[in-house]
This record gives sequence, structure tokens and C-alpha cells, in this order.
Amino acid sequence: MLLWLGFIICTAAIVYSGIKLSKYGDIIAEKTGLGRAWTGMVLMASVTSLPELVTGISSVTFAGVPDIAVGDVLGSCVFNMLIIALLDAQYRIMPISAKAHQGNILSAAFGILLLSTVSVSIFLGNYIASLGWIGPYSIFFIIIYLVAMRLVYFYEKKQIAALMKEKAVELRYRDIATRTAVLNYVMNAIIVIVAATFLPKIGEGIAEITGLGQTFVGNIFVAVSTSLPEVVVSFSAVKMDAVDLAVGNLFGSNIFNICILAIDDIFFIKGPILSYANQNHIISALSAIAMTAIAVIGLTYRAEKKQLFLAWDSMGIVLIYILNLILLYILK
Repeated sequence: MLLWLGFIICTAAIVYSGIKLSKYGDIIAEKTGLGRAWTGMVLMASVTSLPELVTGISSVTFAGVPDIAVGDVLGSCVFNMLIIALLDAQYRIMPISAKAHQGNILSAAFGILLLSTVSVSIFLGNYIASLGWIGPYSIFFIIIYLVAMRLVYFYEKKQIAALMKEKAVELRYRDIATRTAVLNYVMNAIIVIVAATFLPKIGEGIAEITGLGQTFVGNIFVAVSTSLPEVVVSFSAVKMDAVDLAVGNLFGSNIFNICILAIDDIFFIKGPILSYANQNHIISALSAIAMTAIAVIGLTYRAEKKQLFLAWDSMGIVLIYILNLILLYILK
């Protein structure tokens, strides 16, 4: 009963604070002029991806299971792309790829670059020379993350400046001070981080008590638990019509997730973490690449209508996700 109560409390806290996080993130984007795509990619993504960071560090330092850390990161990348399709189903007005700003393509492309590097690094395994106990790819991951932040920031600034010249931009949050928005954002971010940190362990406990098994159910529960903040924040942002905040959060989370692999690698002192990872993780990495590529095509083509309740690009994302599950099940 205590585990279930803990799960309900943590979930409720994430849902409540996730909604507030979306609101105050949107206010910060407007007040500072940083742009919703950059705010989503950096501010929102770093907060919603911290559960993966905590899970990864505990997996490699205490449990000594690098596969859990790598699987959680890549599984979350795949799930984040699925969330885009789920957001499309929620957004009835038009395909979400037509509403989202094309600046999101920048962060999506960085995600593809990083995931491709992960795939090649897992495939080559021990053939890659290490820098001490760390894989050289970890340095690359951190550098690319910093470059992505900088480029998306300057791109957003250019777009905002051009928009200001063309037309007067309506301010939605005139009555809320920047300081108030930042304080509320930080407070709700802390609540999300604390609640999401407890969720994976609670999930493992529930799996053990119910007798469903930690290996299968525990891992699935961990993946869903660590991705819950992304789900809540993204759906809340779309409900506020801050689509760029939602999409930027998901693409940004994938970039930050790969950066988490670099941090996990530093804590995993046995050697380069991807040399110890099961090669089946390549399936998840390639699936995330394919899903991101489909999302990029959707953002570029910008279809005006949906087929049924999903746009064609969202259908493609769902199809790849199902294929990913089938392949992982066959090769388990």
C-alpha cells in the first residue's frame, strides 16, 4: 500500500508541477526573448530529463548495470518521439508539424547526429580506443550539446527579430513579472525532479511485490516513469497552444539524454560504457533516428490536413515505434 501511495503522490506532483512548469516556461520565453524552441530545448528538456540522469548514475555506480543506463536513455529517446504523435492526436486544429516552428529542425538534426554516433559506437564496441576509462564519444556528446544550445539560441534570436519587424507581437503575459515567473519555474522544477527521482525505485518495488518480475516489468516501468515529466509538460504546453515549447522539449530531451550517456560514462569506471552495452540497443537508437527523420520531414513539408486523427508523419512515427517493440521482443 505504501508503494502504491508513493506512486500516486509522485505522479500527482509531476502532473501538477508539470502543468505549472509549462506555463512559467512559456512566460520566461516571452519575457526574455529567448524563443519557445530554445526554452523548450534547454530549460524544459534539462528538467524533464533529470530522472534519466539520476537513474543512469545509480545504475552504473551502485548496481553496476550499464545496460539499464543505456537502455533507459535510448528507450526514452524512442518514447519522446512517440509523444510527438500523441500530441498530434490531441491537437485537433491542424497537424502539429504544421503548427510547430521550423527552427525545431535544428535540434532534431543534432539529435540524429548524436544518435548516429551512439549506434556506431555500440557497433564498434571495444574497437574504439578509450581516454582513460571514458569513451572518446562522451567528449563529443558534451561538445555537440553545447554547440546545439548556442546555434538554436542565435537562430531563435534572428527569427524573433525578423518577426518583430514584420508585425507587432502580442504579449500574453504583461501582468506577470519575470522574477515571479523564474521563481515559480524553479520551485515547480524542483518538485518535478524530486518526485520523478523516486518513481523508478517505486516502480521496481511494485513489480517485485506483484510478482510480475523486475527484469521485464521493472525496466518498462522505469522507462515510463522517467518519461512521465516529458509527457505531462508537453501535453500541458500544447493545451496552452505553446506547441514550440512542447516540440522543443522533446527534441531537446533527446539531445540532453545522449549528453546523460556521457555523464554515465564518467561514473562507470570499468571502461567506456558503450563497450559494455548490448548491441540490441542499436535497434532503439536507429528507431529513434528514423522517427526523428520522419518528424523533420513533417516539419519541412507541413501538411495542411490530417488523415483521420493523425497526420501522415505521426502515423509513420507510430509504425516505427511498433516495429521497434517487435524487434526488441524478438531479440530479447
